[in-house]
Amino acid sequence: MTLALVGGTHRTVPLDLRERLAFSAEQTADALARFRDRFPGREGVLLSTCNRVELYAAGAPDAPAPDAADIVAFLAECRGLDATQLEPVLSRERDEAVVRHLFAVAAGLDSMVLGEPQILAQVKQAWTLAQENRTAGPVTGGMFQGALRAAKRVATETGLGRQRVSIPSVAVADFASGVFERFDDKRVLLIGAGKMAAETLRYLREAGARDVTIVNRTAGRAVELAARLGARPGRFDRLAAELVTADLVVSTTGASDPVVTLDLFAAVETRREGRPLVVLDLAVPRDFDPRIGTRSGVWLYSVDDLAAACDANRRSRQREMPAALAIVDEETRRFMGDLHHRSTAPVIERLRAGWSETGDAELERLFRRLPHLADADRDEIRQAFDRYAAKLLHPPLVSLRDESRSGSPHGLLDALKRLFDLDD
Repeated sequence: MTLALVGGTHRTVPLDLRERLAFSAEQTADALARFRDRFPGREGVLLSTCNRVELYAAGAPDAPAPDAADIVAFLAECRGLDATQLEPVLSRERDEAVVRHLFAVAAGLDSMVLGEPQILAQVKQAWTLAQENRTAGPVTGGMFQGALRAAKRVATETGLGRQRVSIPSVAVADFASGVFERFDDKRVLLIGAGKMAAETLRYLREAGARDVTIVNRTAGRAVELAARLGARPGRFDRLAAELVTADLVVSTTGASDPVVTLDLFAAVETRREGRPLVVLDLAVPRDFDPRIGTRSGVWLYSVDDLAAACDANRRSRQREMPAALAIVDEETRRFMGDLHHRSTAPVIERLRAGWSETGDAELERLFRRLPHLADADRDEIRQAFDRYAAKLLHPPLVSLRDESRSGSPHGLLDALKRLFDLDD
């Protein structure tokens, strides 16, 4: 069995080229159909995310995995690119290195945000698309199942994924949750409608927030984001009224001056009747006058507060890397041992068939010379022959299994073929 990988990530492929190389689900299905025609008898899985595009291929001895140059040309053709553009930025791996890379990817060890869990769902989706488009097979099947197992072990046996490292995730999970035990009964006000606002809203939704209002100077953007993420658009000119009823405010605008001044908040404060307020000011420059944080019942966190927590969490994750890599190495060795042992199956079958054929012939000769044997005696003799053959075959089969754990047992297979005259 041979394995091949060609791919690029945010580290190697410039963003503009990565955008042109990316595959949607529909484009992936089309590419896999082309793969079947271009490389018959091979297995293929295409993984495409916003940060990576990777094609995993597998082949048998009589139809080995495609060469890296052929895969590069194939990817270029699928996306209407010149292969010379891709040659310098796409990495190439073969056999065991392919397995180790996939296992690390699935566990989040190769992600832009170390340990992020979203990649695992994307790996699963890539495998599902390969199955649906009939480019999956036993080798890639075992490899992707092994990747899921490695990712699960990293998640459960290390602390790699337990520390949040993005500003929005820390804002919601570490800071807002430190004040509120639940979010499903809280009124959330989101000021701004950019990417940071959208990401924060997704984390709030996961935490249980249901009552969310979005206000933005450009009303259309607030309406669009609210419709996309299931929130309610509000009016920016009614910001003071929204502050009166809010329990949690997330502000992410690009304004050059404070959106909420001390005077504005003072006017709002008397109408809030002492209810606690958490403010996550994720804007630079800040949207809230920092003096608001000194008011009674107000928890005001700036992006600097959150960034410090993110840095601490990143350092904590880095300390978990050796343990995570050890798991990846262990699971890689397990998969490669199984793969190498699987490659011995044809030789084992021929060996068993040869011994069975010889044993059957000898039994027939013996029974012809002893025609008066009872059926029960004949059965007992057959069982004795089978046990004897199994015991003789046991040592070479155990040797094959043990040899497979440390690599492909080509030398031992060749020796068995010569010793027992096993034809290919």
